[in-house]
Amino acid sequence: MQRQGFKPNQFILPSILKACAHLSDIPTGKKIHCVVLRSTLFDTDSFISCSLVYMYSKCGPLEYARNVFDRMVEKDTVALNSMVSGYTQHGFAKEAFHLVEDMKIIGLKPDLVTWNALIAGFSKVGDPEMALQTFRSMRVHGAEPDTVSWTSVISGFVQNFQCVEAFDTFKQMLGSGARPSSFTISGLLPACAIMADSKYGKEIHGYALVNGVEEDIFVSSALVDMYSKCGFISEAEKLFIRMRQKNTVTWNSMIFGYANHGYCNEALDLFNQLLKQEDIKPDHLTFTAALTACSHAKMVEYGQNLFRLMQEEYGIEPRIEHYACLVDLLGRAGEIFEAYDFIKTMPVKPDVFVWGSFLGACRNHGNIELAETAAKQLNDLEPENAGNSLLLSNLYSEAGNWGDAERLKKMMKRKKLKNLGCSWIKMG
Repeated sequence: MQRQGFKPNQFILPSILKACAHLSDIPTGKKIHCVVLRSTLFDTDSFISCSLVYMYSKCGPLEYARNVFDRMVEKDTVALNSMVSGYTQHGFAKEAFHLVEDMKIIGLKPDLVTWNALIAGFSKVGDPEMALQTFRSMRVHGAEPDTVSWTSVISGFVQNFQCVEAFDTFKQMLGSGARPSSFTISGLLPACAIMADSKYGKEIHGYALVNGVEEDIFVSSALVDMYSKCGFISEAEKLFIRMRQKNTVTWNSMIFGYANHGYCNEALDLFNQLLKQEDIKPDHLTFTAALTACSHAKMVEYGQNLFRLMQEEYGIEPRIEHYACLVDLLGRAGEIFEAYDFIKTMPVKPDVFVWGSFLGACRNHGNIELAETAAKQLNDLEPENAGNSLLLSNLYSEAGNWGDAERLKKMMKRKKLKNLGCSWIKMG
């Protein structure tokens, strides 16, 4: 355009900046910013300034967005919302809140979009109390919560495992006359899975059916996950088969459901079906689910092949949970020394789940020497967890080493260790 003698104007530049934002093309965005700065006409144009704030807020760096925002002579709600969204999307909910408070002082009032961005931002960073406080503040300031507002509060509670609060908020939402969306339902269902509350889960399922959102892919996937985690595998299976559209999350939920309830062959059959899908690719969770099935079925060679397939065929770098699955698989199969060698060659530092699985395997197979090694590592990682020492003490007792068992119990009493629970201990 410029080569042909046409100059950019205040209508073209914002369009280019928005395109840069959507494409995350910061280099081009900065060049356009330079064009703006060289022109006194463009530099004071609020439409262009809003577009710059939007571009930098979406792609970063946020300092550039804030600098443009602060230099704006006439700030408006559009620019404020872009700045607030940028802060919240990058995890700076408090900064967004303080900005809104500062803008109130100069007479710039937040609108519904501003409030919703703040609520979602606090939920995202794990501060549901502040999200709820912001939700209440919006009403005081004359903004009526909509479905997005309610959904953000509910999701914040669920993400932080405050399930009772999430259910109460949902009931309040229904009482207010707001209509829950598919995002509300799919965001609330994990609370039923967390609490293994199938009764409430079925009620929400019924609500989804009546309101025509059951077939939404996010709702259906959440229902499959909920029924699986509540132990209703047949219900999850029926839903899964009936679904017209599935995504990776749907497949993962069903594979995990089968694996965690001992249907290992079904889990691996479904996993192999997924690999044949042309439009869906497995992710790291898919392989975690498949490796879990291998572990429960003690299918060592199959699991090791999957571990290699994940890396070589799908380019997925192993995460700590994949290593923990392999250790658990070898341990359950009685290959204790192979499991220990595998731990020693791990490129990442073993965590409590890796050493916990290994300690459980040592206990089940009576290997005191390696159990002591695992217990020492666990003690270093979580010194206040009495479960590690208790398991080792039980192993001593089972082996007839009463002296070592008594010594360990006395040590536990001296330290007054708290038994924080040992969900990683494999008893069978």
